[in-house]
Formats: sequence, structure tokens, C-alpha cells
Amino acid sequence: MSRAQGSAPSPLAGVGVGRFPSSQRVRKRAEFLRIQDGGQRVSTPRFVLILSASVVPGAPRLGITASRRVGNAVVRSRAKRLLREAFRATRELWPAGIDLVVIVKRAPGEAKLDSVVAELFAARPQIEKRLRALLPQKPALP
Repeated sequence: MSRAQGSAPSPLAGVGVGRFPSSQRVRKRAEFLRIQDGGQRVSTPRFVLILSASVVPGAPRLGITASRRVGNAVVRSRAKRLLREAFRATRELWPAGIDLVVIVKRAPGEAKLDSVVAELFAARPQIEKRLRALLPQKPALP
């Protein structure tokens, strides 16, 4: 069914458009190791999410690791692209001051962005529980 015939737009249409600036990336090996050593883990069927309080205040940052065990370079690159787009599409999950490292456990195969986003939203209760442990709680106003 074409757009002219009245099909509904995708829920992710137009989401995540733009660049992924270096200020929103975990880039150095030392940063990856710090996050992996002291972070809170959340496991999903295809990924391991490791959350840590950021040393650098500001927007949430993302780092992605995919070993050769996942697949060849094409497969690993596709997994990373999907995760970057899913990170952009799920901005409401990631508060400021959080570093996130994602370890790819299994190749995404023919998975589309919608299924990766759905996997992250399915893990939302666990993510929020880990975030409460990481982020300082603001005192309630009287």
C-alpha cells in the first residue's frame, strides 16, 4: 500500500536523523574498561548493556563493542549502525550523565531497527532499576 493510499507512517519515521557527534560517544579504551569494570549490566537476547555514571557531565554517551565471534566486518558494522540508530530513537531511556556500553552477543541477522528498539524497550524496567542505583536521587521538596 502506497503512502497516497493512506498507509500509516512508521512509528520511527524521521527519528534519529542526523550525525552522531563525538561528544555522545565513548571513544577511548580506558573509558570502555572503566564502564565495563564498574557498570551495571542488563542483558537482552542480542545485547549486553552496561550502564555507568559518566565522568563527563552532559548528554548520554554510547560505546559499542562487537567481537569477531559475532560475524565478519559487514555483520559487525550493521549491528553497530542498528544500535546507534536505536540509541537515537530511544533518547527518553537515557538520562544525562550516563555512559552506555553495548556488547553485541549475537548477530542481528535480518533484524530491523523496530525490533532492536523493541528489545531495548522490553528491557526498560531493568534499565530503570540500574539507573536508580547509579544516579543520585534528588531530595523531595517539602
